Amino acid sequence: MKSSIASKLEQLVLRLGELTRLLSSEDVARDMDNYRKLTREHSEITPVVELYQSFKQAEEDAQTAQGMLSDPQMKSFAEVEIREAKERMAAIEVDLQKLLLPKDPNDERNTFLEIRAGTGGDESALFAGDLFRMYTRFAERNRWQVEVISESASEVGGFKEVIAKIIGQGVYSKLKFESGGHRVQRVPATETQGRIHTSACTVAVMPEADEINDVVINPAEIRIDTFRASGAGGQHINKTDSAVRITHLPTGIVVECQDGRSQHKNKAQAMSVLMARIKDKQVREQAATQAATRKSLIGSGDRSERIRTYNFPQGRVTDHRINLTLYKIQSIMDGDMDEVTGALAAEHQAEQLAALGEDAAAQV
Repeated sequence: MKSSIASKLEQLVLRLGELTRLLSSEDVARDMDNYRKLTREHSEITPVVELYQSFKQAEEDAQTAQGMLSDPQMKSFAEVEIREAKERMAAIEVDLQKLLLPKDPNDERNTFLEIRAGTGGDESALFAGDLFRMYTRFAERNRWQVEVISESASEVGGFKEVIAKIIGQGVYSKLKFESGGHRVQRVPATETQGRIHTSACTVAVMPEADEINDVVINPAEIRIDTFRASGAGGQHINKTDSAVRITHLPTGIVVECQDGRSQHKNKAQAMSVLMARIKDKQVREQAATQAATRKSLIGSGDRSERIRTYNFPQGRVTDHRINLTLYKIQSIMDGDMDEVTGALAAEHQAEQLAALGEDAAAQV
């Protein structure tokens, strides 16, 4: 085990002892926020320390067996013990490295999903509708809640644009690699000669911003306009200026919300989306800076980047970032996305492990 990793693990052993002492004190529950913070940290560190202790036990077993090699009667037994102990150490070290990987603080957050039709006209709008259905079905499988924030329906079906908030446990961790260009190849229903058309949509996945800590918006830097909602919506929606448009002047980001009848609710929803977009912009700018030194295996999530192709005639879905092709397009479009999202997460973890090894080597 590299000395830098061993040193970090020894620090965690000391920290766990300190947390145990703090949590056993009589007045620890007086500050419930701090108590929850300490409990969460204790539960996160405990499995790492326990695994490290297993590593040290295997290391000790190997050293004990090493001392038996000089005894002719014990030599064969000792060699087996040493080999098995080293195999355990190697396996445990891999698991420890995974546990030491930096956690994305946004993984457990609710998420805003934005889908926009791109090239391809009506077929692109229909594909945007198909993608939204795919993500909605995936949310249902994970028991997440989907709230439509804003939608612009196409005349032929589907959406020119749809924005939804997805609420649930681990939403962002599973959807964060979905941002980018999605391409579809199929014969449109309106095509009389059976020709395959190619259309595209863009998907943006953004974690919900923490209203207090993540994004600070100066009221002087936003412009709020109210207007009457367009499209079908009953008598009430056409009589009041309930729709809200918020423009963030420094970035030029514009958010509209007109789904709710309440102007107050629409403003609150629009502000949530605005903060998520600003946070997403900040994160992408930071990622672009980091990519100058190490290009991400998963990709930057650039909106213009083509990340996936859905080929209906061949029944396949291909993710171009990791060269993954699955011949199960119907089940994927019906929300069976675990194999895709799992493969992307695994590749990202592999990249993190490689980076961890590089950093450890640089410190030696």
